[in-house]
Amino acid sequence: MMDNKEILKRWRLILGADSEKMMEQMGGAAALSAEEMLMDSALSQIYGNDGGVLSGSAGRGPSSPKLTKWLGDLRTLFSPMEIKVIQNDAIERKGLKQLLFEPEMLDSIEPDINTASLLLMLKDQIPQKSKDNARAYIAKIVEDINRRLSDDIKRSVTSALNRRNHSPIPSAAALDCKLTIRRNLKNYDPDLNTILPEKFYFYERASRSASRTVIIDIDQSGSMGESAIYSSVVGCILASMNSLKTHVVAFDTNVTDLTEHCSDPVELLYGIQLGGGTDIERSVAYCTELIEEPEKTTMFLVTDLCEGGNRNGLIRRLEELKQSGVNLVILLAISDSGKPMYDAALADKAAALDIPCFACPPERLPELLEAALKKHSLKAFEQKNH
Repeated sequence: MMDNKEILKRWRLILGADSEKMMEQMGGAAALSAEEMLMDSALSQIYGNDGGVLSGSAGRGPSSPKLTKWLGDLRTLFSPMEIKVIQNDAIERKGLKQLLFEPEMLDSIEPDINTASLLLMLKDQIPQKSKDNARAYIAKIVEDINRRLSDDIKRSVTSALNRRNHSPIPSAAALDCKLTIRRNLKNYDPDLNTILPEKFYFYERASRSASRTVIIDIDQSGSMGESAIYSSVVGCILASMNSLKTHVVAFDTNVTDLTEHCSDPVELLYGIQLGGGTDIERSVAYCTELIEEPEKTTMFLVTDLCEGGNRNGLIRRLEELKQSGVNLVILLAISDSGKPMYDAALADKAAALDIPCFACPPERLPELLEAALKKHSLKAFEQKNH
């Protein structure tokens, strides 16, 4: 049976911060724990007087990353039944329904990765009439990422895997620009102010069979929505290349292997369940079982390192992977949203194991992939993006 202070604490959570004076007059409630403070903050976004981060969210501008994080916090703090009540209240009281659940609204909103994160987070609540529009919106995001990154990523991978092998077969995607320029410097035309190459040099086409393995292990927590989308689409691009054996894995407190969906990026994204708890150690353990040749494996762990599982166990597993020869990179975020929030203590421990640990803007992903596959130092990325 709960004592009076615990009863008062529950009433404090129900009534919000405005009730604190009244609680003091009644004997005072026990101080809220860190988790209860987070719970109180999440509830105040819907039931507080100022509207919180959800105020005005039904406009046509880009959605707030704070809103995505808020929905993720709900999955961590409340039971499924409680989440359903709170999210339904958010939809009705704060205008999310108008923004996300009406087909004509989805058709009129410009593609925005934060809005896409929200759609994926709320996908189970989208009414039948809007499901096709929601998928079409997600497809626009996938198309945009592919347009910006796909060709550069494929060129980078081809360059990384075929650096020293050249072919007489022309292919613009495999042109070795540096070697071509170097060997044609003698053909510089001063009148035209340019080099007139006599011969072009190309990297050999990628092998028909996978020679290297790439594993992308994706954190599904609410704050990682943008990163999860970028890393999922990149995983699908890599999976389309015969020269790589690619695995795409997503985790919260459970682990989901999404590799079989890599041929359809939209379907793969619908397999992501944004929000919830985080057990990174469990996911790393699963990925370890996928590794056949450590020296030929590059693993990207995409996470803010806010571990809800075994922190010491996570560090042990990361150390074991590093010692086995796996080329391990921790991406704290794949985002243009500024400096990421992450667990600095775990990031420092990973860095002490000589595991690169930093955030990466999307436009630098091709460069990062090439450097990682060549096993070059990533210090430049760390210094600029940590």
